[in-house]
Amino acid sequence: MGGGRLDPVVAAGRAAVRDGLDDVAPGSAVVVGVSGGADSLALAASLAFVGSRADWDVIAVVVDHGLQAGSAEIAERAADQCRGLGLPADVVTVTVGQEGGPEAAARTARHAALRTRAADVGAVALCLAHTLDDQAETVLLGLGRGSGARSLAGMAPRSGLVRRPFLGLRRVDTEAICGALDLDPWHDPHNADPRYRRARVRHELLPLLEDVLAEGVAESLARTAEQLRRDAELLESLTAGWLDAHPDPTIPEIAAQHAAVRSRVLHQLALAAGASAGELTAAHVARLDSLVTDPRGGRRIELPGGVSCVRESDRLLFLPTLPAS
Repeated sequence: MGGGRLDPVVAAGRAAVRDGLDDVAPGSAVVVGVSGGADSLALAASLAFVGSRADWDVIAVVVDHGLQAGSAEIAERAADQCRGLGLPADVVTVTVGQEGGPEAAARTARHAALRTRAADVGAVALCLAHTLDDQAETVLLGLGRGSGARSLAGMAPRSGLVRRPFLGLRRVDTEAICGALDLDPWHDPHNADPRYRRARVRHELLPLLEDVLAEGVAESLARTAEQLRRDAELLESLTAGWLDAHPDPTIPEIAAQHAAVRSRVLHQLALAAGASAGELTAAHVARLDSLVTDPRGGRRIELPGGVSCVRESDRLLFLPTLPAS
């Protein structure tokens, strides 16, 4: 940054943090999750600068998943770089389970550790360094699963405690921020490992789409996610209001709803009955919908989580799944 002029990409990172945390009051605690990669180091640096001027207590938390040789040293190196930015930094070691596959299990363990630390310090915001590129990858992965609007809506900039101020920045921007501030990011080999679906989306699918459909695919996917998120939020609000007004709905009442609301009503009823949220799919909800829209009764729909549903008279009854004979 010669001549004292602030690098524009550094300024953009700081502006994104100001916008993403514009409701955080002076004296508040803010936690930032740091992996040591370019995205999270750039976010930590931006938060360190903005937080010192806004009088926030910014705390960096580095999660060591213990999945790679030397992970403890990598985590401590990331923490040291955060301390060099003027941030207190903790390293938290987690045990990664197996549910949902290695990527999902690591994410679950990491988020649990970050939320625990945020609760310990009374943080009003937990900042994660997802970028526009991450958003585009998330949308494509949702498309591949045949997911509904909520999944295709991707990650929200604000979701309860969680803030993602960098969703408007590209990965090249975070790398440039690190370069401008003399930070040395770690390059996780898992991010290029073709055994992981997200890595293949990042290094194979998105570049192919850019080649076939011209540049701007990532930005287009992120815009689509934002539009779908707004639509999904409206539909979920309508669904919640309808369920509040109909705590024990009859089948005719459910059937009278628009299909977009009806499917969400059925999804919520199944979850309330104990169906497994992580395994309840659109196909399960479609089968529940057939119980509502098809006047024939007597069929039993088995749902994940040991729950079944049958149509009896004008009600849907959710029952424990019968053991296999």
